[in-house]
Amino acid sequence: MNIFNRYAPFIQDFIYRNSWESLRAIQVAAGDAVFNTDDNILLSASTASGKTEAAFFPILTLFMEDMPKSVGALYIGPLKALINDQFMRLNDLCLEASIPVWHWHGDVAQTHKNKLLKSPSGILQITPESLEALLLHKHADIARLFGDLRFIVIDEVHSLLRGDRGGQTLCLIERLSKLAGINPRRIGLSATIGDPESTAKFLSSGTGRNTLFPKIETKGIKWRLSMEHFYVQGAQSADDRNVSDALPVLDMSTDTAPVNADPGMGYIFEHTRGKKCFVFVNSREECEAVTTTMRQYCEEKREPDRFLIHHGNLSVSYRETAEAVMKDDEQYQTTVTTATLELGIDIGRLERAFQINAPFTVSSFLQRMGRTGRRELPPEMWFVMREEKVETRAMLPLTIPWALLQGIALVQLYVQERWVEPPKLDRLPFSLLYHQTMCTLASCGEMSPGALASRVLSLSYFHRITQDDYKILLRHLLLTDHIQKTETGGLIVGLAGERQTNSYKFYAVFKENEEYTVRSKSQELGTIVMPPPVGEKIALAGHVWVVEEIDHKRRLVYCAQVKGKVPAYFGQCPGDINTRVLEKMKDILRERAVYPYLMKNAVARLGEARHTAVNSGMTEDSLICLGGDMWCLFPWLGTYAFLALERFIKIKCAPALGLSAMDSSRPYFIQFRMSATKEEFFSILNDASKQPLEPMELIYRGEVLLFEKYDEFLPEELVKKGFAYGILGIEEMKYHIQGWNSKL
Repeated sequence: MNIFNRYAPFIQDFIYRNSWESLRAIQVAAGDAVFNTDDNILLSASTASGKTEAAFFPILTLFMEDMPKSVGALYIGPLKALINDQFMRLNDLCLEASIPVWHWHGDVAQTHKNKLLKSPSGILQITPESLEALLLHKHADIARLFGDLRFIVIDEVHSLLRGDRGGQTLCLIERLSKLAGINPRRIGLSATIGDPESTAKFLSSGTGRNTLFPKIETKGIKWRLSMEHFYVQGAQSADDRNVSDALPVLDMSTDTAPVNADPGMGYIFEHTRGKKCFVFVNSREECEAVTTTMRQYCEEKREPDRFLIHHGNLSVSYRETAEAVMKDDEQYQTTVTTATLELGIDIGRLERAFQINAPFTVSSFLQRMGRTGRRELPPEMWFVMREEKVETRAMLPLTIPWALLQGIALVQLYVQERWVEPPKLDRLPFSLLYHQTMCTLASCGEMSPGALASRVLSLSYFHRITQDDYKILLRHLLLTDHIQKTETGGLIVGLAGERQTNSYKFYAVFKENEEYTVRSKSQELGTIVMPPPVGEKIALAGHVWVVEEIDHKRRLVYCAQVKGKVPAYFGQCPGDINTRVLEKMKDILRERAVYPYLMKNAVARLGEARHTAVNSGMTEDSLICLGGDMWCLFPWLGTYAFLALERFIKIKCAPALGLSAMDSSRPYFIQFRMSATKEEFFSILNDASKQPLEPMELIYRGEVLLFEKYDEFLPEELVKKGFAYGILGIEEMKYHIQGWNSKL
């Protein structure tokens, strides 16, 4: 019997109503795995390939045959917007079968949540943070709510593989399973899996099950891809050059943009007109700046405002308004957004995506590209690379268009090799260890030290944490009153710990800045990190506001809208770039290949960069003399190995090299003054790399390392150990150093 015939009648009817002529390959593979095995499943296919339906069609069929006596399926999504979108889609599917669909996150009404608590059933869609809150506050109800839980579906599983949030999700699943006395099957969904074997192992942690990874044969998809380069001011790279358009069908003119427009912004302004588009940026500050600029252009051209904004610091009303407008196929507006709209959410006939400068990862590029290409349209992305024009006398590293090279590298790695970043699962997650320790104590009440250690360290994500490390943590938490010892020798949450666990912000493990809520009359606009004095201006929600009053105690800012333009600030937004990307950037400078998606300015700018690279020798020789005793090192290493190299040179090699004035532009180059010769530099680094190296030696004296959210509550030795052994790419650094020396 084929998979379609195995589906429940209401699912077959759903397929007929939607005029599907056949099931997609991933739906057939998922149905076979769910119906005919007891394994976990990892489903990977392109965006808009029907992964959600592939997972839930067979799950719902099994439910119709034997309805669960509690919540039967738990769907964990990384973003509220994604959950809201999937809630509507699953509701439509399940309505006819009377299978309840519930959603649960910070923006969902308490009345909806209370109905679930009263009558647990069907499918629950939830964020990791809300699941943490549920385990913390409804500890005694977990067995009743999830006693017959059969499936856990983790959407966009790749987004949870590179930090504490993924570790938290895994811990939550294991804690819930132990409390409810169950072992549900897990199904991971993603469009961008870089290392299926590692991801499958992660997905199965603690279950005792294998994970199936069906290989789906997919048809080739044609992309519409372009990449153009702009200087913020002045003449462009292709001016007065004989460079033809790589894609002549795309109109390059910005004639209807304002006369004084920033060329890159004018280009976006013109080519979003009359279309439904996303403009992706890499930070919330840039999101605000671009939106404000676009709205000013609309005003100057006396056009209706056609730009929306979406990022994590905006209020619910602003975010949901943008989502609703983008789903309306009759409205042709453009949303400027960060990664908050990168994942999963179906926004209908999105015609075009723009990316300002390069994202940090291939995965992110693919996700953003995948927002387009639905409803039979081809995926379409326009990269817009912007940089300040460098002075004629600028030193070598500043003359290289790093963002342009990075963008080309991300595209070529996938097009040529189908390469996507692998997960990073070898960290020492001490910050998360603190969080899960406090959550366990807060939910369970008094526990003996042995019972607490057994409960927490048995969570599979903490497999690298030793008993000795945990003893160090518990002793420190006792000293700082985060936990207390009772008269009987048990452990409970202390007064300092209660201040953390009683805050709604404790549910999240990603780092947040201290934020102030911004309001204008009755309207909530969003949040900012630190308000300026009364009378000063702030940028938020794509508009400019003047601060009228600040309530520091309640962290409220009252303001009124004004005209103008000011920079926004929401805190740092670091990026993690893999070594393969840097190596590809080096190859791009070396080769003479012509990339068909480059537009005329980008072609010219790449030509200039290649000419500079050849003349300087920077792609053949990692160390270049900039004149006198000034040198520049181009390591072509990813963020974590680059970080290790900086410290290795400064701590282990600087005295012997006579090195000073070291300045890094991570992860592209390091500039410094040096009295040693080039040969001595490589020889000294090579000899030092062959000596035994204790990772803790690469910690600067007196350095305070606070990277993760709860590092401030950890003993200093564990923070340093987590950074040295879990973050720094020491072995990769050593390998590259010895490779440099072998070329001499």
